[in-house]
Amino acid sequence: MGFSQKNQDENRSAPPDDDMIIHRILGGEVNAYELLLNRYKQNVLHIVKRHVPSGEIEEIAQTVFIRAYQSLPSFRLNTDFRKWISSIAIRSCHDYWRKAYRNREIPISSLTEKHGNWLEEVMAPASSQAFSDSSFQEEARELLEWALDHLSPQDRMVTELVYLEGMKGKEAAELLGWSTANVKVRAFRSRRKLRKILLNKKIVK
Repeated sequence: MGFSQKNQDENRSAPPDDDMIIHRILGGEVNAYELLLNRYKQNVLHIVKRHVPSGEIEEIAQTVFIRAYQSLPSFRLNTDFRKWISSIAIRSCHDYWRKAYRNREIPISSLTEKHGNWLEEVMAPASSQAFSDSSFQEEARELLEWALDHLSPQDRMVTELVYLEGMKGKEAAELLGWSTANVKVRAFRSRRKLRKILLNKKIVK
């Protein structure tokens, strides 16, 4: 077998890149979208799991792929598809919280006595016992979720991206479709709001 023939065989056996798949889809081969779905399903699920309740993960993930398919004509070839669909995933999570807050019929629950007592203990001068307790992480997670529920959808998303996931302002801005300056301002303000919520244990307007 000649060298050129060997290269041709390897090219045929290699999986198609994202641009090639998108070209096929836009050319009418809609079933090729399954290749992208399988390739990025775990990436999308990983993002969605971090930002919405467990019972909503599957539906939001499906929404992400539907939106991505509908937006394929606007995708610029030779750019990062993973980053592009990650941005759609983040914005879909943001949209979920906007809708959830609008449709909320029952007021946000107040801080339970158990969590209030735990927070007082953690903030006490001699708080090492609270941190060494095996239930610390669970209590902290529940308390953080309670506090995040008191932020606006925009503040919630920027807080999770910048402070909980450690993203840089520019990276978070690209995913949210905001300016970097807007992300930095919101991140600063939302962190201050979150701190007041936890310290005062009440909603901060």
